[in-house]
Amino acid sequence: MLPNFLMKRVQLTPDRKALQTSTVTYTFRQMMQEADLRARSLYAQGVRSHARVALRAPSTVDTYLMIQACLLLQVELVLLNSRLTREEIDYQLADAEVSRIITDDFSFFEGCAIPLIALDDIREGPAVSFPTQMERDATASIMYTSGTTGFPKGVRQTYGNHTANAMASVTNLGFLPTDCWLCAMPLFHISGLSIVMRSLLYGMPVYLMEKFDALKSAQLIQEGTVTIMSVVAPTLRAIIEEMEQREWQASPKFRLMLAGGGVIPESYIERANTLNLPIIQTYGMTETSSQTATLSREDSLRKRGAVGKPLFFNDLKVGASNIPYEHGEIYVRGPHVTPGYIGKFADNSPLQDGWLATGDLGYFDEEGYLYILDRRKDLIISGGENIYPAEIEKVLARHEAIVEAGVCGVPDDRWGEVPAAYIVCDSEVTEEEIIQFCAKHLARYKIPKHIYFCETLPRNASNKLLRRELRAWNHSKSNM
Repeated sequence: MLPNFLMKRVQLTPDRKALQTSTVTYTFRQMMQEADLRARSLYAQGVRSHARVALRAPSTVDTYLMIQACLLLQVELVLLNSRLTREEIDYQLADAEVSRIITDDFSFFEGCAIPLIALDDIREGPAVSFPTQMERDATASIMYTSGTTGFPKGVRQTYGNHTANAMASVTNLGFLPTDCWLCAMPLFHISGLSIVMRSLLYGMPVYLMEKFDALKSAQLIQEGTVTIMSVVAPTLRAIIEEMEQREWQASPKFRLMLAGGGVIPESYIERANTLNLPIIQTYGMTETSSQTATLSREDSLRKRGAVGKPLFFNDLKVGASNIPYEHGEIYVRGPHVTPGYIGKFADNSPLQDGWLATGDLGYFDEEGYLYILDRRKDLIISGGENIYPAEIEKVLARHEAIVEAGVCGVPDDRWGEVPAAYIVCDSEVTEEEIIQFCAKHLARYKIPKHIYFCETLPRNASNKLLRRELRAWNHSKSNM
């Protein structure tokens, strides 16, 4: 059994700061009062413990407090990605068989047969005796994978999963009484929700942003208002550029940036270091309630490009041998790994002999540090040679004119597949110049055979590059 997270936290540190924005601040006691009102309101509208309820709303204070209310009432909370279409959302609602939908936008759900609850509709509810304990194996949250192939899967995340992940993280990153985590990640994504869970378990305040703001983030880091932040490559780059432009340095109070969601170019790490921004690379996924492996701070520069070693309670293996530098699929084991899926995939176990097959390719070095190569499905096989798109993207990101780049494999009559690069630039550069640049850093067969200039790249809610969309773009071009 586990204690009810919010109730236990209020018992321990009621007057410690819990949530902050540019306009409001809540202590844990105040947050409990707000969560209690909302939980009783949900109860008055027919929501009971262990019911399955969907939430679709932006990352506002109201949404944060509603998540706390759902944790207090111990419902199974299905967090819906607000960037999805109605058709995509309808599939998830049907698959999850939710009993209610909490939302700030009734018009989006026009014609929906499932009862709707307004995010700001806080009704007078009866006194409710909330459970003081939680079953470790009980489902706390459900998130749908991006559905890169076939139908998206509803991933169960238990209270035990969230606890194990938060505790493993703190054994590596540490915790100071002065810590404050800047949350600019969507709350419907595991990177955002995991910060909420850490706040309750550590007694740590969260500075919440509804949307990522590079200038505001840089200012908070420079002032020392926040001490930790979760980023992906595009948000990291934007913060670096803001700080460089203003000649700002990170406050000595700022401890680290937890960087994940894909490849972080080494040039970003070097530039961040000159700004006193320690970058700690990490690796995780929805099925692991966030982090599985993370670098330690002392290794952040020495092991640039690595995502670290498995955190304290976790195990990793690559393929069947774990031989240094041998490439293979990454497998994960530990108390943070989901026990399974819901709905359409409820009968499909995610585990093979206790291990989760991630679909990612990687390798260990001689010291046991993990390096991510790419998604297995994104591997390009050209003339019998394996090409990792992420490797090419890292090289392209080093070009001074290139803001971001995405690479995918496209059909080729001679080689089977060849790499194609989609590039966003902030200054003028020619295709020939890009190819010449690549030739200095890549083997000939890895140099993109097609260069496409575009205004933006397709990304999901957590800013991960969607290479399947790049492949669809190429298919469209070939049919024109």
